[in-house]
Amino acid sequence: MPDAADHDPDALEALARAALAEVAPAKHVGALRGIQSADDVATVRFSTTQGGYPGWAWTVSIAVNPGMEPSVLETELMPGDGALVAPDWVPWSDRLEDYLAQQDEAGEQAGAEEGDDEGGDEFGDESDDDDDLDDDDLDDDDDDVDGVDIDLHADEDDDLNEDDDLDEESGL
Repeated sequence: MPDAADHDPDALEALARAALAEVAPAKHVGALRGIQSADDVATVRFSTTQGGYPGWAWTVSIAVNPGMEPSVLETELMPGDGALVAPDWVPWSDRLEDYLAQQDEAGEQAGAEEGDDEGGDEFGDESDDDDDLDDDDLDDDDDDVDGVDIDLHADEDDDLNEDDDLDEESGL
């Protein structure tokens, strides 16, 4: 019974290069690195010449079942030893927990530094953050959204709804 090793390596390389030509420009596929066979699957590896991917290799898996023509299973760009890869994924809840711990620590450090001043801030006055607010910041009558007074136009909407009610009553 013939196995994957019995297939012509040149034919496997040509088939692998043709498959890679469908997913990447030929100029990004480098020299043949080797062909490995196991369990009726041949893995053909090529260097990549694509910028930004040092240490990566193109890999093409080919089914080499006895009595059948070789068939491409998959193509992929795989990182090798020393390749630049993204860091391991950290769940959002863990990242948030770390962030909150850093914020608490920074707040404690800031509180300790303020306690050393014995009153006043770095400018020598004892003002607090409320003094930094402008008088306009506390104005509750400002209902402008993009320069449009919401309350003014809300009354117009009510008038339109009353007109709709009149139309329904008159049968129009």
